[in-house]
Amino acid sequence: MAKLVLTLVGEDRAGLVQAVADVIAAHGGNWERSELAELAGAFAGVVLVSVPEDRLADLTTELEGLRGILNITPHAGAADAPPGGERFVFTVLGNDRPGIVREVTRALVGRGLSIDRFTSRTLDAPMSGGTLFEAVVSVRVTPDADVAAATADLERLAGEIQVDLTVG
Repeated sequence: MAKLVLTLVGEDRAGLVQAVADVIAAHGGNWERSELAELAGAFAGVVLVSVPEDRLADLTTELEGLRGILNITPHAGAADAPPGGERFVFTVLGNDRPGIVREVTRALVGRGLSIDRFTSRTLDAPMSGGTLFEAVVSVRVTPDADVAAATADLERLAGEIQVDLTVG
């Protein structure tokens, strides 16, 4: 089976997921994993699909036929198992402001950590009336990573940008 990662973007409306699922199923594909969301009126997502090798080209061609409702870009996925290594998850929560994502990711990458998943959102602050930024980040420890230094960098950063940091 071939692995195919699809990125999807289009104007949000009912039936988009089903249209993609119908095409995948029609070619013997299996929808394995996805992250899909409505963002500011747009529908966007990433889908991991496995499909028989001999049906890959036809699937890709038919997905291109959905261009009127979605822009779909296929990317060849690796058939190998995901990389190993220790993983840890942390949460950032604090007043929203430009640059938080840049600063957090710089601290991680600078210490050799690889981001496996980064989920963020803004929400109304219940008491102050402002906007909060929240991110949940899952990272993988690479062989050259320095977890203690990364944790120290994140804790220092949390103090500087006035956010709560939970490492667990």
